[in-house]
Amino acid sequence: MLRASGIELDYARRLWRALGFPPVPDDARVFTRADVEILRGVAELIEDRTVDAGPLVQLTRVIGQSLARLADAQVRATADRLYQQRTEHAAGERALPELAARVQDLVPRLEQFLVYVWRRHLLAAVLRLSARPAAADRALTVGFADLVGFTAMSQALDARELAVMVDRFETTASDHIPRHGGRVVKMIGDEVMFVADDAAVAADIALALVDAHARDPALPDVRVGLASGPTLALEGDHFGPTVNLASRLVNLARPGTVLVSDELGAQLQARPGFVLRLLRPIRLQGIGRVRTWVLRRAPSA
Repeated sequence: MLRASGIELDYARRLWRALGFPPVPDDARVFTRADVEILRGVAELIEDRTVDAGPLVQLTRVIGQSLARLADAQVRATADRLYQQRTEHAAGERALPELAARVQDLVPRLEQFLVYVWRRHLLAAVLRLSARPAAADRALTVGFADLVGFTAMSQALDARELAVMVDRFETTASDHIPRHGGRVVKMIGDEVMFVADDAAVAADIALALVDAHARDPALPDVRVGLASGPTLALEGDHFGPTVNLASRLVNLARPGTVLVSDELGAQLQARPGFVLRLLRPIRLQGIGRVRTWVLRRAPSA
């Protein structure tokens, strides 16, 4: 198979691992012509210098992680619906064949949907980068928002109740963050990480999340930490001191409040619609002495 594809064995194994699949014994008959065609396409990309071999592995890793999560969510959602429609005894007898059949029925429509969503996000990413092409200009405001008291609630609620609450939290975040002009980077259980190109946009998002949770009796309060500065974008995620600071600030914020870094607070003071209160400096391990601000919306806003 590898001889037909033009890809070296070691590199093919790197791609396979990057996709998130376990090693395959040399004598196992697992691969098909479709695998050969994919590897041929990879070889052509490298030969044409469309992409380099190293970055292609990184991209493969992002694709593998994203689609693994999607596949797991799809199968679990289908299984939950199937089990709700059947008795426990009947589900135990025919669950797997019927589940496989239902998932297979969804494949053609889901493939079309995935390509559509990917193309839309691809266009949005190109437009964002073209608007700020220089690496020095890629300063972002990074935010973390998490549920207050989640650890205690996870012990008090059963698994289904906990799943409903986390789903409601993710729905609220996924609704308000794009609506106000930000981007969800990732969901981490009871926490969401988001970014925005503009400081005021990030502040609006943070306050909107706090307000949405305060109005929803089914959700606990949320607290938010914000910091602004340069970040390193890698594999669909963001890294660097700005991200670390925002992550630390969310743990210091009180329930139902937004805590922002000193630099970001100075920026937002000049923006209408916000009220900021400077707090006493604190020392964060690994970061040093920092000043922070509590962010609120101005009464007139």
